[in-house]
Amino acid sequence: MNIDELKNTWHEDNTDETPEISIDQRNKINLPLEKVRKNMRMEFWWVVGIFVFAFLVCSVCQPFKLQLYITVLIASMLIVTIFFYSKFFKLYNNISNTELKTSDSLKDLVTQLNLNKQYYLSYYISFAPFIVCEILIVLEFIPWPQPLSETKIAFILISSLVGGLFLLFVCGKFWFHRYYGRYIDHIESLLNELRK
Repeated sequence: MNIDELKNTWHEDNTDETPEISIDQRNKINLPLEKVRKNMRMEFWWVVGIFVFAFLVCSVCQPFKLQLYITVLIASMLIVTIFFYSKFFKLYNNISNTELKTSDSLKDLVTQLNLNKQYYLSYYISFAPFIVCEILIVLEFIPWPQPLSETKIAFILISSLVGGLFLLFVCGKFWFHRYYGRYIDHIESLLNELRK
């Protein structure tokens, strides 16, 4: 093969461009993206409200030791929430600034949305240690008619952890699918249509 043939082959390979997204297809994509953005804003404000309420409840707890434990626990939960919400804000900004002109940009968006799905489920499951701490605080400060045996304490802790993990996972999947997953599925189906 000589140099001219290589140049021709090179130019032929470079002429294949990424398919562009039509205006009609962009409009179909923008509707679910706007719903995702709206749900992200709504969820953010709910979380802010929940933490404000939790800290207000902490301020009236008695005795001081209980108030301190609950405040530290909720502050720790807030730190975990801030970490995950920083990831969600990156996605929110990417969705807001995305110009979907090619199928590659749409594919990149779908990848980001699916990655955020993993962050979302991780966020819910990361609350498992907080469940254990909450149960320990409850066991410590609730006056029991008789002291609990070590076996009962272990059973309560283990069953609470297993039940709590299961509940967090199921609630996280349900919540994600209801507010985000169906829109991501819609965007993925549009991407599949573009590939055809």
